[in-house]
This record gives sequence, C-alpha cells and structure tokens, in this order.
Amino acid sequence: MADRINVGLVLPDVLGTYGDDGNALVLRQRARMRGLDAEIHRINYGDPVPETMDVYTMGGGEDTAQILASEHLIADGGLTRAAHAGAPILAICAGLQVLGESFRASGRIVDGVGLIDATTAGMQRRAIGEVASTPTRAGITAELTEPLTGFENHLGATILGPGATPLGKLTTGMGNADEAALLDVVDGSSQRAAEGAVQGNVIATYMHGPVLARNPQLADLLLACALGVQLSELEPLELPSVDRLRMERLA
Repeated sequence: MADRINVGLVLPDVLGTYGDDGNALVLRQRARMRGLDAEIHRINYGDPVPETMDVYTMGGGEDTAQILASEHLIADGGLTRAAHAGAPILAICAGLQVLGESFRASGRIVDGVGLIDATTAGMQRRAIGEVASTPTRAGITAELTEPLTGFENHLGATILGPGATPLGKLTTGMGNADEAALLDVVDGSSQRAAEGAVQGNVIATYMHGPVLARNPQLADLLLACALGVQLSELEPLELPSVDRLRMERLA
C-alpha cells in the first residue's frame, strides 16, 4: 500500500459555491490520521489537469461556472485521461452534471465531459433539504454498507442512461429528478428513487454537507481506491463526534 495520497481539487475557483472543497480536506485528514502523507493540489480554471493525482474531487457551482468548467475540462482532457487510467473521482451537484453527456445551463444545452451516462434538464421545483439513501453497492461502491446522508439544493433533473447506476436508493428527499422529468423516460420507474450516479471509478451525487464529512465510509472507500486496496484493509478510525453527527442527520 502506498504511503502518500495526492488529492486533486478540480476547479475550486469556479466549482466552489457550496463548500464542497471540504471533501478534499476530509480525504487529506483521514489519510493523515492513518499516518499517510497527504496533500491537496488545487487545480484552478485555466490550469492543466494533471493525470498523476491519486483521487479527484469537484464541487458545485452556478450555470456560468458549469459552462466554464465543462469547456475547460473537455479542452484539457486531463481528467478524462485520469479517469480512464483508473483514478477515483468524486463529483458533487454541478460536478455530476458537468461529467455527464449534457446539461442545461443559461437557457441552452451544453456538452458535458462524458464520463457519466447521464443528461440533465430542468425541474419544475427546486430540490432542497435533507436527502438520505441506501447505497446500491454498484460497481466501485460494492463495499458500502452504511446509509448515505447529505443536503440537496438543485434544479437539475438528471436522467441516467444504461451505462450509469444510481449511487443510492432514496429514503428521504427528491434525488436526481422529479416526477415530471421522468414521465417520458422509458425506464422512469427504476429512476424514481435514484440519487447520484456510479460509473466506472466515478462517484457522483447531489449531496452537499460536505458529503464526505457526513459519510466517513464513503470517504474511506475513495481513499482505499486511491491506495489500490480494499475498504476492509484500511485501519478503522474512532471518531465519536462524527458518529453523533450522523445519528442526528439520519434521524
């Protein structure tokens, strides 16, 4: 197992509206608590995206920020190459939409990076409030066993294609799309309780919080993937304050 973790924080200057930068901080801290050397590398708008990071995180932003992020990531290609090389990627909210096939922003359809088989249009009403789900344990998330919890705040109706699987099955909240957005979807019934997406080594979700602060098992799964080991091989961390926070939110 490697003794160093490099966390790539992707475009925090344009996709940093909702405090999702905190996910990179959680990864760094949980790695350091296990005696690993861990550093965060900020990859700002206009910077080339290095393909050498062990794990990548990207957050949420508004329409203009989404368009800028998508155009930059498509033109640069570094994140796509890193994904194809097997690096785990966590994308939040607008990050989910940007990594999809297309999304609606500023009144038009914008091409996404194409790492997730998903398209995003608009919802009739905003999804806002607590959201919780049971992990589907699809693909890279097979070892997840604990409920997922976060805070959703979006107007995007994300429909998953056959290449992607939901990250979680909703128990609270709206998730990826409202009923109106699913009316014309052939397999709409299977997506009514969908939250987030998993495809290859990409994990995407609408959960803010930051999501990794509220879901330490998910954080450790990303660390394990970055280290090339199983989640069960990581030394457990005893953090009672985090456990209390989870109990409060899940209640």
